Amino acid sequence: MAGSSSSSPAPAAAIPLSNVEAQWEKLSGEEQLAVHQQLEQIQKKDWKELSIDEKKAAYYVAFGPHGPRAPVNPPGSGVKILFATLGLIGTTGLLYYALRQVSVKPPNTMTREWQEASNERAKEQKMNPISGISSEGYSGKGFVTVK
Repeated sequence: MAGSSSSSPAPAAAIPLSNVEAQWEKLSGEEQLAVHQQLEQIQKKDWKELSIDEKKAAYYVAFGPHGPRAPVNPPGSGVKILFATLGLIGTTGLLYYALRQVSVKPPNTMTREWQEASNERAKEQKMNPISGISSEGYSGKGFVTVK
């Protein structure tokens, strides 16, 4: 432990803690590790004795937007995502409209006349006389599903 603490301050001394935020991305992995170890040693002191720059550096190294906390999407990608989403929705709408134009017409059983005739036939056959279409005071639509 004594060997690692004596070797870490030498390279870390070349890296000032006053502006770690601006330098962090440019530092190599070894230099970042040296700064981290230097800050570990500094944080063992009384927090009232630490300078503002040391406190800022410690906070940035611990919680800054780097490593796993780096932004997933770079700035300006929100507009690209918006236009891509709108483009996909527009393409889907065009595809839906094209398929509706090419598709076959609905079967005869889906017309209002057919469904009303099915209601009349159900009443003639007294289908579901307790609570259904043939019951007294029935006010439902029966088999009619077309608007």
